[in-house]
Formats: sequence, structure tokens, C-alpha cells
Amino acid sequence: MPYDPAPPAVKPYIPATAQLPEMTIRALVMGVVLGMVFGASSLYLVLKVGLTVSASIPVAVIAITLFGMFKKMGGRESTILENSITQTAGSAGESLAFGLGVTMPAIMILGFDLEISRVMLVGILGGLLGILMMIPMRRTMIVDAHRELKYPEGTACAEVLKAAATDTSREAAGEVRVEGSDAARDAKRRAAIIFGGFGLGLLYKVANVSLKGWKDVANFEFGAPLKAGSAGAELSPELVGVGYIIGPRIAFTMAAGGVLSYLMLIPMIKFFGELLTVPLSPATMLIKDMSPDDIRDAYVLYIGAGAVAAGGLISLVRSLPSIWNGLKGGLAGMGKNKASTPNAGLRTDQDIPFKWVAIGCLAIIAIITFATPLHMNLLGALLILVFGFLFATVSSRLTGEVGSSSNPISGMAVATLLFTCLIFLLMGWTGGRYYVTALSVGAIVCIAASNAGTTSQDLKTGFLVGSTPRLQQYAILCGAFASALILGPILLKLNDAGTVYVPAAQVAPGVTVDASKLTETAQLQGPQAESGSKTYKVWRKLDTVGGPEGKYLVADDGKLAYLVDPGINGHYHQRPDGTEVKKYDAPKAVLMSYIIKGILDQQLPWTLVLFGVMISVVLELAGIQALAFSVGVYLPLVSTLPIAVGGAVRWVADRRNNKLPQYAKLNDEERQAAGDRSSGTLLASGYIAGGALAGIVIAITAGVMTNFDSMMAKWAEASNPFFAGVNADLLSLIPYAAIVLLLYWVAREKAPK
Repeated sequence: MPYDPAPPAVKPYIPATAQLPEMTIRALVMGVVLGMVFGASSLYLVLKVGLTVSASIPVAVIAITLFGMFKKMGGRESTILENSITQTAGSAGESLAFGLGVTMPAIMILGFDLEISRVMLVGILGGLLGILMMIPMRRTMIVDAHRELKYPEGTACAEVLKAAATDTSREAAGEVRVEGSDAARDAKRRAAIIFGGFGLGLLYKVANVSLKGWKDVANFEFGAPLKAGSAGAELSPELVGVGYIIGPRIAFTMAAGGVLSYLMLIPMIKFFGELLTVPLSPATMLIKDMSPDDIRDAYVLYIGAGAVAAGGLISLVRSLPSIWNGLKGGLAGMGKNKASTPNAGLRTDQDIPFKWVAIGCLAIIAIITFATPLHMNLLGALLILVFGFLFATVSSRLTGEVGSSSNPISGMAVATLLFTCLIFLLMGWTGGRYYVTALSVGAIVCIAASNAGTTSQDLKTGFLVGSTPRLQQYAILCGAFASALILGPILLKLNDAGTVYVPAAQVAPGVTVDASKLTETAQLQGPQAESGSKTYKVWRKLDTVGGPEGKYLVADDGKLAYLVDPGINGHYHQRPDGTEVKKYDAPKAVLMSYIIKGILDQQLPWTLVLFGVMISVVLELAGIQALAFSVGVYLPLVSTLPIAVGGAVRWVADRRNNKLPQYAKLNDEERQAAGDRSSGTLLASGYIAGGALAGIVIAITAGVMTNFDSMMAKWAEASNPFFAGVNADLLSLIPYAAIVLLLYWVAREKAPK
């Protein structure tokens, strides 16, 4: 859609002239604390499965609940603007956790140690940079493109906040809810739909994943003539909700990309490669022995990364006019003293002054350049500035189109690493000492892009409810800084807890080194540290002669004592005393490490990357915007297909509702707006909130209540036909179909009497 310089004004829930308590101490502190909690749980999830869930809605629901309890104890009731500040500050932890979790473990996978100073610096600098870069684009992305960019989680969060608005907030909004009136009944109905959907989504996913009630992913693999083709869906309420809110066009486009990957590219690779008698690089096993997921990991991920990178660049070029208008507005504000004061203009149109944004960005770049733990140079800092702005913009737009849950931030990190490492290669900067520099660039950009998308969702929520953007921006800056301080130590503790010190006699018998030449020292960490506090020399073995490569602890006489097998991406699941250890696979971090080594050691499959680039180019030549499709190529089909299911429900419901008399005189845009306000959107918002909050419960049961989780898994595998067995995939569709049909039933409207 072309840039529209004068879109129709949107009336926020709380008028700009209203003055309500907003950025209070209690709202900010609660948001910061909840952000830390959600950041910790999200970090666990991204290390386990490479995914997180948006935290804005769960934080908003928890804030509403806690403030409601405080009121019952005699305290002052909260305002909708306070709740907005709380969810804004609390959303930063999840986006930071994702950026750190998909990048920082790669340092260890590449053979370096996770230094606390490096992890904290990357988190703080990347988080703050992403927020600052989003501030001058707020008017362009949130206000001017309101009709084009839906920001589904942000819109859903606004509906949650409005449904739970207190008497003070409703009075300021001009809502008159006389008990027993149509307005009061409608308000109660809308609140019941949202919180009913929230409760259903929460119970559904906890019963599904934590209690092992049925399979959480239904997958069907095909035989000849479509051998290795597969179709599946993650049976989660939040993805159905996202699909309903973003609508059928984008939802189907994303699913189409997944269909290309799983029903064409993967079967084609299997067909042409099945007779090969040697592995086809970059894979290390024969194609005939590979599963569909193996083929995707070895080949299609690189194609998807190339497609996302090209689609993102094309999207950026297309967005340049609107981006320039946003920057021009910010630059114009610098030269006007009146415009730069906090009280200038409407309360709902005040941002942090652009000059402070520019000063903050320059200060961050200076710190990045000279911070010793980052192993950075001036070129690396400039790359962060360029790629940070590029992908913060793309992330914001993409979040507006497909939502935070489907925003391929890791794909943007992949693209950043591809370009960064290619530049390093052209400069002749190859070898291990440039690994950390390249990864630091990718990590900061990844976190910046992630936080830019989250900030956009929060500002969309504030735009709809009538928050002050400047106060929201301060709140998320505070939340990002506080979360970055704790996520680094948590990441290291998670790694230490899963680290196994394997006796060297088992894996590298007879190997010795000259200990006098080793300068680095270390002690046992984690549970095995109880066996002694002896200090060892550290030797990093770079080959497989006599034993596996990796980090070894060496005694003073030169004999190897232990192989240090990390908790993240380690291979040994049992300690010497027989204790079982849960490892963290960190799938996205593994991909980052492959890319860095692949390019700087000149082993990257550029052919596959260029295949992906050409997919985006062909789509653009055909007049189809490639970015959403490219996201579908990169993401698993099990993630995009349920989004398409939600989009299909929206399509069917809208077609039915549009035939009703009350829609007869509306144009297409008005019908679209009516659908965005419908009961279906409210229930979809509840699904997103409940499914997202369930992620925290799942993290607790899987990461803390490990015995309970193991017990439920054993029971389900032995006794639950919905979870295990030949018919489990089909049976698991029954509860899923129930929530899908309920969404359609609620979305139907009645003709006026």
C-alpha cells in the first residue's frame, strides 16, 4: 500500500485532553519486575526450542490482576494508562532473552567462553539501541500506517486493557455504563469474551504441553511420489489467534512459503539426492538417510535465510519514502525549541526529543567501538549502526504485518552475519579471532531488531488506548536495561547447571600437553564443583586426534583431567556419578555458529543462499510482496499452517457477516475495521494472551519440576492414545478443532432485530 500522508484520525480510548495517573512508581516497578521474570522464562524456552512467546499481553493480564487485588485491600484502583506502562516495561525482557539466546551461546559453540561482561554489554547495548532507533519512526509506523500495519499482539493487548478498564478510566474515556444498559451489557460481554478466551487458551495449552493431554504438533509425512514431503501444525491457540487478527491475506502468504519448503523443496532434494553415495555439502550424512527435518536443517534453512534477507532489503527500499517522512519529522523537531519541549502539542503525540535519541545512539556506538569484551573495531560498530537501522525498520514493519510470534528475528540475525562475515572475508579478516567480533555485531543487531518490534507493539497499544508515547519509551528503556542486567548471569547459570566434566580417561586416554605453556586456569563449576576446588590449566583442543575437540582441564603434570562438556549444545547427558543431565540444544545459536565458521573459513553454501534470494526476486517481479512469503520459507510449516487456519476462520466469518443488513452500506475499508472490532477479534486476543502466559507454566514444569514433567511424559507415552500411538496425530486434532470452531461461532454476528 503506498504511503498515505493524511490517513483518517484514530480516536484513542483515553482522549489526549484527559489527565490520568500514568507513569507511577508502582506501575514502572511492577513492569520491570515482571519483565525480568518473563525474560528468564523466555531465555529458557529459546535455549530449549529456539522460540519465545510475546510477553506484552501476559504482563498486561497479570498487572490488571495484581492491581485489582491491591484495590480490594484498600489501595487506589489503577488506570488503563498505568496498566499500559506496566506492560510496556514488562515486554522488554522477552525480546532481550530471544536475542541473547539465539546468538550468545554460539560463542561457546565456537570454542570461546561465555564471559559475563560480554553477555551483559551485548544485552544492554542492543536493547537500548533498538528502542532508540524505533522512536523517530513511531509516527510513520504506528500513526500514518495504522490501516496497513495491524500489529496483532499490540491490538490484542489494547483490547485486553480496554476490557478491564476501571471506573476512573471509563469515566475519562466518556463511557457511560449505567447498570443494566446496552452499553454496560456490551462491555461485560466483551470482557467476558476476552478473559474467557484467555482462560481457555491458558488451560488448553497447559493441558496440552505440561499435562501431555495430546500431541502439541500433529505431523503427517508423505510417501512416494511426494517422498519426504510433510504437513503439520502446532496445535496452539495463540497461533490461531494471530492468524485471525492479521487476516487471511498475510496468513495464507506465509503458509504458502511453508508449502514451498515442505511440499516442493524438501521432496525435490530427496528425489534428486536419494541415489547419491556421498553426502552433499553442507550436510554430513546421505540424503537417503535424512528425515524431512534433517533436509530442512541442512539445506532449506539457508535458502530461507537468503529469501528473508532479500525480502527484508526489498521491503526496506519500498519503505524508504515513509521512513524518510518519519526521520524528517524528527529532524524538524530538533530545530524547533517549542516542539522539543515535553508539553508541546498533544499529550498522545509526544516522543523523546530526537536530539536525545541521536546522542544516545552515538554514545552506544562509541561504547561498542571501545568496549574490550566485545572485541570490536570501528568497522564493526559502523556495521551495527547500518544493519541495526535496517533491521529495526524491517522488524517493525514485519511485526505490524505478521505479529511478534512470527517475526523471523533470527533470520535477520542470519542476514546480518552473512553480510558482516562477507565483508570481513573481503577485508582478509578470517580465522577464530574474528569470530567474536562478527558474532557481537550479529547479536547486538538481533537484539536491537527484536526490541524494535516489541517497542512497536507497545506503541501500537498505547496509540489505541491513549498513552503518552514519551512515557512509554522511558518505561521500555528502563525495562530493557533491568532485564539485560540479570539475563547474562542467568544464561551462565543455566549453562553451568547442565555442564558435565567428563573424565579425560574415558574420551582422550593417554593424551598429554605441556602445562607450562598454558596460562588460562579454571575450576569445576556447577554440581560437580562439590567434588573439589582444585585449580586446573585450560587447554583448547582444536582437532579430533586422540579425542574429541573442545575445552579440557589439565593437571599440573600435563595429564588431561576433564573434558568440559557445556550445558548448552553439549553431548554428554550423564555425570560420572550417574546423574542424568538435561542439555539445552540452542538450535538458533548452532545455526549462527555454522554461518560464522562457514564464511570466515570459506565453507558457506552460497548457492543455497542465492536460491533463496532468487525466490524473493521472482515474487517481487510478479507483483507479490516477498517478505511474508519468505518468512514462511524460513519458518517451519508447523508454525505457519496454524496461522493460516486462523486466517481462514477470519475469511469465512467475514464473508458471512458481510451479508448481514448492518454491513450492506459499508465500503471494504469500513468492513475491515468492523472485523477488527468484532467478537472474533476479542476471542482471538484472549487465545493469544492465554497461550502466551501458558509458556511460563510450561517453562516451570519442564525446567524446575523435572520429575513431574518426566512422570507425565512416561504416563502419556504408555497410556494416552491422544499423545502416543498410531492415531495420536488424528486424535490430537479433536481438541484443536474445538477451539477453532468456537472461534468461528463467537465471530458470527446476528442480524439486528
